[in-house]
Amino acid sequence: MALQFQTIGLIGKLDAPMPNELLLKLNEFLLGNGQQVLLEEETGNKMPGHGMETATLEQIGCVCDLAIVVGGDGTLLHTARSLADYHVPLVGVNLGRLGFLVDISPGEMTVKLDQIFSGHYQEDRRFLLRAEINGKTSTAFNDVVIHKWDTARMIEFETYIDGAFMDAQRSDGMIISTPTGSTAYALSGGGPLMLPELNATVMVPICPHTLSNRPLVVAGESLIEIIVCGNTNLDHVRVTCDGQISMSVQRKAIRIRKHHCPVRLIHPPGHDHFKILRKKLSWSGHPVYPE
Repeated sequence: MALQFQTIGLIGKLDAPMPNELLLKLNEFLLGNGQQVLLEEETGNKMPGHGMETATLEQIGCVCDLAIVVGGDGTLLHTARSLADYHVPLVGVNLGRLGFLVDISPGEMTVKLDQIFSGHYQEDRRFLLRAEINGKTSTAFNDVVIHKWDTARMIEFETYIDGAFMDAQRSDGMIISTPTGSTAYALSGGGPLMLPELNATVMVPICPHTLSNRPLVVAGESLIEIIVCGNTNLDHVRVTCDGQISMSVQRKAIRIRKHHCPVRLIHPPGHDHFKILRKKLSWSGHPVYPE
């Protein structure tokens, strides 16, 4: 049975001028459907005179049946971390570059949304990671990265999986990625592509001194512990979530595990993950032979 999307939240692109015309068009389209619209307040601050009702992300999480993210993958990452605990499904309109997560183009926006509102869509549930450090927690949709900071020297750390010692290494750090993040920084570090429905986490060392240190895939439920050791100065270590949240390291232990609430993504009909990979990564399609 289709979800009933009656109250819609609109979230615009982070740290960029707002595509005012597109958001106003979207608002008019939704109101024409008889739906209530809430514009995220920081988005609204960049659109003087918009005339829409505004709300915080938390308020959108409490009252909205669907959130439409207008921006790039970075905007969706931020929104997903904020709304996952509210179980609000997300749909993305792509104004960015790659668009692995935001898969509706502005030109087909109203057509695709009509399909979704009529019940023709695919729902995709993906997990977040939760990092615990210095008594604080942060979530990540793509990856948690332990990395060197403000120094040209490697850092030293030990890795434990569910309490079992894995290894000690000297490197520039470690990328701990969800399947969603396997197309991001982890891919650049030589990690494998993982299908988004997999319940697994990939650990990708960054420039390890021992060349046999290779990416490792572990169970999605695993507890991963990174303990900074040796002569590494904690001032030269940072933990970054999704490239957007950076935390200093004041204690040697960093704990990463699966977050309890998944992200719910809504796609229009015909969504094909392999088609997206072919397009975004410039893979070859079927060969075309002359007749």
